[in-house]
Amino acid sequence: MHIGTLTVVVYLAEGSSLKEKRQVIKSLIETTRRKFNVSIAEVDDNDLWQRATLGAACVANDASHVHRVLDKVLDYIESSPLLTVGEVEMEML
Repeated sequence: MHIGTLTVVVYLAEGSSLKEKRQVIKSLIETTRRKFNVSIAEVDDNDLWQRATLGAACVANDASHVHRVLDKVLDYIESSPLLTVGEVEMEML
């Protein structure tokens, strides 16, 4: 069994309130979860309205599959016009 984790710090340029941030992040999380079949959540910076830290995890029997899925998740997050990606950390266990 192979486990991969991805931690991504994102910055919201247009957000002016926590309510707007939560709408954007919630939509991103739900779409990512459905599209890539990964576990994903906001794991830090909950009370900051222009920054969020997302954590994603993938489990599979093939390490290369886990790496590909997490790479696609990162590409998808980076493609969002509402976000700027900051620090990224990917770890394979």
